[in-house]
Amino acid sequence: MSAADTPKKEKKDKKRKSLAAAGDEAVAPIAVAPPAGSASAEAVAMEVDGEETTAKKAKKEKKDKSRKSVGGEAAEGDEKPEFYVPADAISPIAHPLAPRKLQKKLFRTVKKASKARQLKRGVKEVVKALRKGEKGLLLLASNITPVDVISHMPLMAEEAAGVEYCWVLSKEELGAASGTKRATSCVLISPNPAKRATPKDGAAPTRAAPSAEDLADLKEALEECMKEVSKLDTEVKI
Repeated sequence: MSAADTPKKEKKDKKRKSLAAAGDEAVAPIAVAPPAGSASAEAVAMEVDGEETTAKKAKKEKKDKSRKSVGGEAAEGDEKPEFYVPADAISPIAHPLAPRKLQKKLFRTVKKASKARQLKRGVKEVVKALRKGEKGLLLLASNITPVDVISHMPLMAEEAAGVEYCWVLSKEELGAASGTKRATSCVLISPNPAKRATPKDGAAPTRAAPSAEDLADLKEALEECMKEVSKLDTEVKI
């Protein structure tokens, strides 16, 4: 082989190697959207909807977990999580304090009273009702600050005839049971339904009157709660 043929051979070998390397390289596929209305398009839409549903579900679970960490774990059978109240947030004058089992029964009775319009909410309404001589069951929240806002109310309840009182842990739970989004310091459950205002010009009432069955159910629940509350130790411990 002559010296002149050597450069030509090397040149051919380089060209052959470059062509082989180019053939081995993978060509990236180009994504093409399927035609509208086809089975492929429907499958892609279902896949996208599934991903969005999964993301929404994960977001909701994260939100529920955060709510439980603030309010406490939800008890079995309860619709809403219980509110956690630290021991140092409970007022020293909160006595008698209803046990948790009794508190659940009290909150159910508060819901019934709110539905039947036999509930007074807040210090202003409750004090006014007690001064008028209304009877019933007074519930006070133990985590109200400053406690001076309701510190006079146990004495008013003791001086009033036909009034029982006790404390519950959470003002938030008391407000939720009363049908309001805001925390409530105190409520008074009255055994007598409030007088309904007569609509003007023959207009229909804005709220339907409670049925006789609802009133009888509330009366029975209230009597049972007052009986249990009266058995609590009312002696203030110092």
